Parts: sequence; C-alpha cells; structure tokens
Amino acid sequence: MLNFHRVVVTGIGAVTPIGNNIDEYLLGLQKGANGVSGITLFNPEEHPCKFAAEVKNLQLEKFIEPKESKRWDRFSQFGVIAAKQAFNDSGLEINESNASRIGVIIGSGVGGLLTMESQAQILSHKGPRRVSPFTVPMMIPNMATGLAAIALGAKGPSSAVSTACAAGSNAIGDSYRLLQLGKADVMICGGAEASITPLGVAGFASAKALSFRNDDPLTASRPFDAERDGFVIGEGSGILVLETLDNAKKRRARIYGEIIGYGTTCDAHHITSPSPGGTGGAAAIKLAIDEGSINLDQVDYINAHGTSTSANDKNETSAIKSIFKDRSSLIPVSSTKSMTGHLLGGSGGIEAVACILSLTHNFIPPTINYVNPDPECDLDYVPNNARDAQIRVALSNSFGFGGHNVCLAFSKFD
Repeated sequence: MLNFHRVVVTGIGAVTPIGNNIDEYLLGLQKGANGVSGITLFNPEEHPCKFAAEVKNLQLEKFIEPKESKRWDRFSQFGVIAAKQAFNDSGLEINESNASRIGVIIGSGVGGLLTMESQAQILSHKGPRRVSPFTVPMMIPNMATGLAAIALGAKGPSSAVSTACAAGSNAIGDSYRLLQLGKADVMICGGAEASITPLGVAGFASAKALSFRNDDPLTASRPFDAERDGFVIGEGSGILVLETLDNAKKRRARIYGEIIGYGTTCDAHHITSPSPGGTGGAAAIKLAIDEGSINLDQVDYINAHGTSTSANDKNETSAIKSIFKDRSSLIPVSSTKSMTGHLLGGSGGIEAVACILSLTHNFIPPTINYVNPDPECDLDYVPNNARDAQIRVALSNSFGFGGHNVCLAFSKFD
C-alpha cells in the first residue's frame, strides 16, 4: 500500500506586472494595483491592441550575469529570477547529499516567442548563417526549468509542462504528485511567460481574445464585469518551493501552507472555447476537493481563472455554482488577472503565490475594474477592494486552450 507524503509550501517567488518580488507583489494585491499600461516592448502602432501588463524596472543584474542574460529568452529570465527568490526564501541548501532529491518543473504556454520571432526575422532578412547558435536553447519551453536547475544545482526530477494557460498550475500539481509518492523531497515549480511580442499580441488579437479598450486601458482587464471584452496579455513568473512535510520538519523550515488537492481534466470539446456550463472545470474542482477531503464549507476563497473574456467568466461561474450549489454565493471569488493581466502559462504560478499570501496574511485580493454586474456572473467577486478574512482553504483555478483544466487546493498548515 502506498504511503502518501504530506506536501507543504516553504518558499515563494514572483516577478509580476505589479511587483518584482514577494513584498512588492503582496502590497500590489492588497492595494488593488493596476499593472496595465501602453506597450513599450515593441511599437504597437499598427496593432489593434496597444496595451499590455509588462514587467517593469526589473534589475536583471541582481540575479543573472549580463553575459548570461543575453543568451536567455525573457521568459527564462523571469522563471530563473522567481525560482532564485523562492529558493532563497525557503532557506534551502543544495549539496551532493540532497541534489538528486530536489527537482524543478516550470510550465510555459508559449516558451521563447521573442527569440523565435527575432531569429525568424534575421533568417528572412540576413540568411541562415546569421541565425544565432543560441536560437534553439533560447526558445524551447523547457529552458526555464533547465536554467533554474543549473543555477541552483537541482539534479532531481526535471521537466516542463506546456498546457497553455494551465501550464503553471499543472507544473505545481505534477510536482505535488512526485512529492506525495516520495519520488523527491523538494520541488521548485510554477510558471513563466513572456509573450508580449508583435506575433503574440497580433495572434491573440486576431482570435478576438484580447480587449481593444485602447481609449481606457487601465479598465480593460475587468473579469466578470458585464462590459468585459477580452483579456489583457501579461508576463512574468510565479514559483513555489514544495517540500514533503518530513523534509521540512527535519530542517525546521518555515511553512507557509499545505497543498492538499490537485484536480486536472480535459474538456475534449474545442481548441479554444470551454465546455458549455464549465463542466470540465467543475470536474477539476471536484477532484481537488475530494482529494483533500475538503468540506464545501471549509473553502473560504477561490482565486478564479477569470480572464475577462465572455465565455470563460460565464462558464467558470457556472462551474463554481455546480459544485458549491447554495453556498456558491457565500464564497469570495476574485480574479487577480484584473491587476496583473493574463500571464498565460505563467498565470497559475503567480496565482498560486497569491493564494499562499492570502492564507498567510489573512486577506482576499480584489477584482478591480468591476463596475457593471453581469446577470450570468452573479457571485461575490470581491469588487475593487481587498478584504480582510480568515482563510482555511483556498482554491486556484486555471483553464487553458485545448480544454485543459486544473484546480489546486491550498490550506493553512495544521
């Protein structure tokens, strides 16, 4: 009979549009900060969407040697910096005796899109001999994982997840599974993304997924609001250090909280649209709740996927209502994407971090820009201002193109 290990969170790191470390990110969540502004990473003049949620004022040199950073795509830079933050926060030390028991899984929906675009242009205009020898290792989506493992010396289980906007949450869930089964003692996990590029923005705009509120970009990310018209693309990374409880106790680590459930399903319905009524998302939520033996009245907060698109917000609301029934109106549900934009494969990472911060600091982040209630979205979305609250269990939802659904369940550590 398998002996499942309890899994706890002992380190957190974040690089986001509202803060480049945990202290800044926490303050941003508490204040309802807005990370959206005009695009500066390229000239958006010809694009129908001219704004995004960019990472600003990040001091790369504090974490990465300048020569090295030039050989890394932007998404890898974010992932390694957040991983180093989380590792340092955990107080871990890696040596010959434990390196093979410490692993890394960092998810990314797109990977090195900036590298791919820039090198494709060089190929087109200057020929194949001018393409950088670092092109492939810079653009492949596993490289945030690889570089973080190299930087920290982690020689345990190592992989990358690419399940679109569910990738960061799948990376955390898959790491949890490895620890549960005793295949590792520590996992450094989360998501990283940097897709604010001409092709990334144009592609999502052509798919009618983005908001085109160019006259008022600060209010463009408005999940669950009746006037939402699409998501705002963001970038960054969120990383957790997960650890078996035995290992954490052995080294007397500080414990932020416990991960107690992981549900993952597929809609098997459509390449971009969620299944009607959010049935796939509801199934993932139920799996996480059942695994954690969670009573429905123990759930005090849900960090929604909440993209600010018509189909997602309506179907996620339906999914929550189908699971929690009459209690659904009593559970605070907020979308931190209203502040950070949508980090695609990185979103599950920073939203898991938001849940841990909520558990440890006893507050619920708001859904900013919520003004006009939608009859089809009728839950408590914590409008516009953070709320003090004692939280026992927090859920984090992530849903991705291709029909990928993930729910992670976090609890206070007992």
